[in-house]
Amino acid sequence: MSTTHRGVYRHADMQRLFNPASIAVIGASPRAGSFADRTISALSGYTGRLHLVNSRYEKIGERPCYPSVAALPEVPDCCIVVAAKDAVEEIATDCAKAGVGGVMIYASGFSETGRAEDIAAQQRLAAIGRDAGMRIVGPNCIGMLNFGSKAGVTFMIPPPMEAPLPHALGLVSQSGALGFSLAQAVMRGVSVSHLLTTGNSSDIDVADCVSFLADDPACRAIACVFEGMPDPMRFIEAAQIADAADKPLIVFKLGTGEQGAAAAMSHTGSLAGSQAAYRAAFERAGAILVDNFEAMVETASFMAKAPKPKARGVAVVAVSGGAAIMSADRAEERGIPLPQPTPPVQAILESRIPDFGSARNPCDVTAQVANDPESLTACASAMLGEDHYGTLLYAQIYSTELSAKRPGELAAIAEKHDKPICVVWTTEWLEGFGSKEAEQNPRIGLFRSMDRCFATLDHWHKREERRGTGPRQYQRLARPEAAQEAAALIKAAQDRTLTEREAKQVLAAYGVPVVPERLTTTEDEALAAAKALGWPVAIKVESPDLPHKTEAGVIRLKLKDEAELRDAFRAVMANAKHHAPNARINGVLVQPMAKPGVEIMVGARIDPLMGPLIVAGLGGVLVELMRDSALALAPVTKTEARDMLGRLKGRAALEGFRGAPAADMDRLSDIIVRLSEFAADQRDLITELDVNPIIIAGSDAVAVDALIVKA
Repeated sequence: MSTTHRGVYRHADMQRLFNPASIAVIGASPRAGSFADRTISALSGYTGRLHLVNSRYEKIGERPCYPSVAALPEVPDCCIVVAAKDAVEEIATDCAKAGVGGVMIYASGFSETGRAEDIAAQQRLAAIGRDAGMRIVGPNCIGMLNFGSKAGVTFMIPPPMEAPLPHALGLVSQSGALGFSLAQAVMRGVSVSHLLTTGNSSDIDVADCVSFLADDPACRAIACVFEGMPDPMRFIEAAQIADAADKPLIVFKLGTGEQGAAAAMSHTGSLAGSQAAYRAAFERAGAILVDNFEAMVETASFMAKAPKPKARGVAVVAVSGGAAIMSADRAEERGIPLPQPTPPVQAILESRIPDFGSARNPCDVTAQVANDPESLTACASAMLGEDHYGTLLYAQIYSTELSAKRPGELAAIAEKHDKPICVVWTTEWLEGFGSKEAEQNPRIGLFRSMDRCFATLDHWHKREERRGTGPRQYQRLARPEAAQEAAALIKAAQDRTLTEREAKQVLAAYGVPVVPERLTTTEDEALAAAKALGWPVAIKVESPDLPHKTEAGVIRLKLKDEAELRDAFRAVMANAKHHAPNARINGVLVQPMAKPGVEIMVGARIDPLMGPLIVAGLGGVLVELMRDSALALAPVTKTEARDMLGRLKGRAALEGFRGAPAADMDRLSDIIVRLSEFAADQRDLITELDVNPIIIAGSDAVAVDALIVKA
């Protein structure tokens, strides 16, 4: 993690730049098609005061043109620098001296080239702004849009600058081109308050933009295209500001490769890649991470409109049996319940739906709605009025001129019951009759994918559940002395990879239950240890050069007597020498066999950007095969640890699968918390931890093997 940390700018720090009352275009030009000409054109509807600066002209069109910023009749809030790279630094200096609120710099050729001199030039720009308290966007920036004041601060052709509605979105993008493509959502009825792009982020970056929108009254939800940051914890800080303001933040992250996982020594490293780390951090901060670009605006638009959910159940109404089946499939995949109507509502459905339809949930009113147009609204209203439905999904199958009336009819039902309605636009006529009316309506969320609709509903409920639990309460479980004791043991280890015995000594300091063991060097010593510990036993070769013992064939389990132990002792020693002839062998560990139970893996990794991470999943050989794990920032609370276990696809194994005793989830959560505290405490001394497996049977839990890699 970065050792330097600048707190995010707040709304007041960027108000003059992003909500300017006056704008100056520096480098204004009458040349048709130039960046300056296109910028002036983009500002044609701007409601504030616009000034032009260029010493070569006295007037451009009907506007006066001033020779410098200092010559302007007022100090502008925002200056757009339309000049070549070589002139930018001097212009920025002049703006800073004049007291300008902020500057937007188009010019490229700075840090994005990777050349030392260009990086230094960008750093000087940042210093000019920082010293003067003048905020800078760019360089290498396309610009920004303020829909409230119709400020098109860009050389692009802006979309129609409609005044934002109460459910408007704020858009943020590191990529200018992707940002402006998102802004064109206004063409289909989405309301937008701002589009903020950041270019090279010499000063203002995406975290600052999110922070600004979190406190801006024109914005109800935030959608952000995120690539990455040198210090992503600043973005987490901004996400927490948005969450505190009750502004849903929807993030789509570009660059999801996991190159760093390939070099990891442990299972943990391969499971806790960079994308998983970002997801864990976003979840902790309250942000919603969507899996594809197309989902971002849909999700944010619904979140901006929707009230707090009243129930998790969804009522589905369609005029197509196929659409009804599709909705049931996607709901099941996302874990969204489709409860059945109560008998009184069932009677209403049966009275309005033909025998060949479906008077249940999902409800297929059939194409007979063409002969009985009110049947659909009657069924929809009856279902949405049920307490166990929090929303209603209507599948728009085919668009005709009559479809333009449907959003208004549905919105009236939504308003009556104070619940949102989702319209899933299944027709391939994407801009057909009714689509824009649905998008513009504050009671309706429009989706062009059944799956994305149910994914959004899942996000909606989980967000409210998380916010309903109140502020995060963390209480340490491990002894205060554990950190110092464990650090001393880690430092005392001679090799970078601690032996299993050394690793378990470290974890025992944190109260993690570990299997007892004895280190032996001969068959006779191993036999004596087995008799003392009790049959059956397991034996393992201890070597700092054999961190993965299973692959090396140096483990034998369930040894019941002397003969089996002696044969196993010789075999594991032979395998160790064959697998790594030069390996240093400390001896053979003898351990009593743990009770049969469910095998769980818990590990930790110190991410260079996110810091300590804790991961849990099914253990033993299944950890890599199943790829079933849950990740969180460390340390975690017991509630968060329990939630990690609940997210596992194989959690049924912990719940008493096929008559086996259910695992004590509180006991297992306690162990996860303690291991997360170890990772947080020792973040400067270790890179990886792997405890695999922890065997749990009822309330009996024990760590059987462990691996710690020093930093």
